[in-house]
Amino acid sequence: MIALGFEGSVNKIGVRVVTLDGTILSNPCHTYITPPGHGFLPREIAHHHLQHGPDIGAPLQVSAVIVLIISQLWKKPIVDVNHCVAHIEMGRIVMGANDPVVLYVSGGNTQVIAYSEGRYHIFDDPMHSAVSMKIGK
Repeated sequence: MIALGFEGSVNKIGVRVVTLDGTILSNPCHTYITPPGHGFLPREIAHHHLQHGPDIGAPLQVSAVIVLIISQLWKKPIVDVNHCVAHIEMGRIVMGANDPVVLYVSGGNTQVIAYSEGRYHIFDDPMHSAVSMKIGK
């Protein structure tokens, strides 16, 4: 099986083609990097999210619309992927790890996660994580 994956965020767009065994056939990706002191500043984002909630839906919709169009044109199913799990799975494949314990840090989302007996277990609540609290300051 070959999968076509799309990633879109506020500053990144990527399209990946991979096989079931993790062989990467194509991996074009572009990240927009702002000059220092500009763009999405963590403290400003945190303040905005506390007052208004996350408001980055529009950039995420770009990838979603592309995926919907390609799915309809090629008559292929769309498979939902948990972003956090996708990162861990990539690491498992690349590193050949069977049952990893992972410190997952992505923006404001910080968790200690372990893979055992075919499933993921979250050992650290991100709202109470010392790591999260330190990163957030």
